[in-house]
Amino acid sequence: MKNLFTTSLPLLALGAAVAHAAAEQPQWQNVRLGGGGGFVPGIVFHPKTKGIAYARTDIGGLYRLNPSDDSWTAITDSITDQAGWHNWGIDAVALDPRDDDKVYAAFGLYTNDWDSRPGQIGRSADRGKTWTMADLPFKVGGNMPGRGMGERLAVDPANSDILFFGARSGHGLWKSTDAGASFRKVDAFTAVGTYAPQPGDATGLNSDLQGLAFVTFDSTSPKVGDGGATSRIFVGTADNRTASLYMSEDAGASWTALPDQPGRFFPHKGVFSAAEKALYISYADGTGPYDGTAGAVYRYDIAGKKFTDITPGIGGDAITFGFGGLSIDAQKPGVVVVASLNSWWPDAHIFRSTDSGATWSRLWEWANYPEMKMRYKQNVEKAPWIAPGFLDNDTKHLGWMIESLEIDPHDRDHWLYGTGLTLFGGHDLTKWDLQSWDAQDRLTISSLADGIEETSVQDVASVSGGSELLAATGDVGGFTFADASTLGQAPKVNWMGTSWTTNVGVDFAGVSKKDAVRIGNSAGTKQIAVSNDGGRDLGAARGRRYHRQRRDGCHVIVWSASSGGVIRSEGKEAFTKVASLPSGAIVASDKQNATVFYGASGSKFYVSKDAGASFGAATGDKLFGSATAVRDIAAHPNKAGDVWVSTDAGVFHSTDYGATFAATASSLKNTFQVALGMGGKDKKEDVWNVYAFGHGAAGARLYGSADGGKTWVDVQGSEQGFGTVDSGKLAGSGNVPGLVYVGTNGRGVFRSTVSL
Repeated sequence: MKNLFTTSLPLLALGAAVAHAAAEQPQWQNVRLGGGGGFVPGIVFHPKTKGIAYARTDIGGLYRLNPSDDSWTAITDSITDQAGWHNWGIDAVALDPRDDDKVYAAFGLYTNDWDSRPGQIGRSADRGKTWTMADLPFKVGGNMPGRGMGERLAVDPANSDILFFGARSGHGLWKSTDAGASFRKVDAFTAVGTYAPQPGDATGLNSDLQGLAFVTFDSTSPKVGDGGATSRIFVGTADNRTASLYMSEDAGASWTALPDQPGRFFPHKGVFSAAEKALYISYADGTGPYDGTAGAVYRYDIAGKKFTDITPGIGGDAITFGFGGLSIDAQKPGVVVVASLNSWWPDAHIFRSTDSGATWSRLWEWANYPEMKMRYKQNVEKAPWIAPGFLDNDTKHLGWMIESLEIDPHDRDHWLYGTGLTLFGGHDLTKWDLQSWDAQDRLTISSLADGIEETSVQDVASVSGGSELLAATGDVGGFTFADASTLGQAPKVNWMGTSWTTNVGVDFAGVSKKDAVRIGNSAGTKQIAVSNDGGRDLGAARGRRYHRQRRDGCHVIVWSASSGGVIRSEGKEAFTKVASLPSGAIVASDKQNATVFYGASGSKFYVSKDAGASFGAATGDKLFGSATAVRDIAAHPNKAGDVWVSTDAGVFHSTDYGATFAATASSLKNTFQVALGMGGKDKKEDVWNVYAFGHGAAGARLYGSADGGKTWVDVQGSEQGFGTVDSGKLAGSGNVPGLVYVGTNGRGVFRSTVSL
């Protein structure tokens, strides 16, 4: 699924000053969606050691496979700190064939000004438990166009000290001779990859040069030099005007463009078959991940120095897609599998050859149109919501944006491929070779993204006395977790009914525990959906809005939309503009007094006493001291008139409906989101914790207070990163003491039960 809302949203602010340190590191884990929820552009298996594989995501970091149960472990959270949302963008991953503990990755989200930091090559000698970074003199784009090409980073199979990295933005080819500790430009390689999807794009997202696509070694070629470097290397570039495939036969000292290569397309994958001494290349007329209307597959024979067009045919149908994911069977020479990059209707195409591409079979074919016959069946038990939310509503069961596809080199039946929604795969791939359409002979394709949590979370809420968690997400809608016991189980459904790819906000009524509202962002459709069953069916506009049910049963929704200012609806009637609040104002509802709403814009605080029909500015002199910006408002779930605000000068608290505010401890500064959650050790106690992202004694972190803001404790710890403190989403549990939620822009929702 396209990561529609990851290109410009910042991550949440962490923080507050610490009066005393937490006794132990807080233990954070994901709320389980189980299905990934985003794009997996790259997968690599270790060529020599069974059971070692890594998957890279565009905004959610790097994951390591747990082969015993097909689950995945995130391995880049610890380096994703206040300055480090950058480190959840992975543009390439490489393994050392001679040392199965070593893994390398190219870190960075964007090459334009959305990411202020230069790119880095990270190296780990313990399979991702710890990392050491080497800065590059240019940016890396893990969430840029063309991110599914690759891998751009490769380790010489004969010499572990040598790595090559293909850069974007016209920076060419770079080499390390000290195992990734430093890199220098390869001046002999002059190609830079001249293609940009939209040269005039002012944002820089589509106008940047795509650069180099992959680096592939010929492990059978002679070794040269004192260190025994591999002599033959291939590099693919995003260029369809001159040449796109280059070869060196002297370990990178000189390079030549291969003659007679395809000139129309861009190479996406270059996979070398040692047994055949041949390079297989998938091509498309776009660089992906969303485009591609034509393409080809070629085989380059090294001994004969010849390209052969082995593009799969699809009967009488025209090829209306390019090719992306490509893999070979390391145990059986001549077996090749390749996938369409994007076949938007009726489904993706995956082809398999057992004779080096001379002939191909398809995973599905037309029977009597529009009926399709399949060589596969599908299993989504690890993420049940994928079926009703996507597969049952769309013809594309196999996925889209298929840039990564790998056959396990140690197990011919085990394969994985990444899509824009999830990671698919299975353990019976060779059933394909039965060449049977019978149901009992079909291979099983399963969603195998368990542990990969890469959703962009737009909002989170926990209802005191109601649904434990409402999570609005990008790309996959949103989810309701009825109680805490369900947080570790993948939901059966996502938010359906009125369906938007992305929901940008969710809220609930304080008095009526079952009333909830969400907003979407699909232009040209209604953007509000309400629920009367606690959010289990949140299906029946852009911006933040808060929902409130008055005691007389009349529903009121106040919505600060992204266009049109602040608007209001009462009793399901049409929205009208609230003229007394500035456009873009933050809004919130008092959760116990049905007539009261709150608002803020700049340093001003507003209160409505007529259910949001009109707002008046609070008149206190400098309500928030030196603050110039109110960032968030949180109303107490169980106390009328009790309201908290976060500002650029810290957190402030009012018990009189915002008439006056008192500053909390000055050790907590420059705060962002603020939330309240049940505290104490017993649900019978009416004790509430306050949580805030901000800057405190432990740095930019998430902090909590159990004494009304007199003291603040670091509840994030140093081992869990959420990205920058100004971009996350925050909610305290309304039902479980000490439980707090953090929604991230790329790693889903985290939860922890903290001690204050």
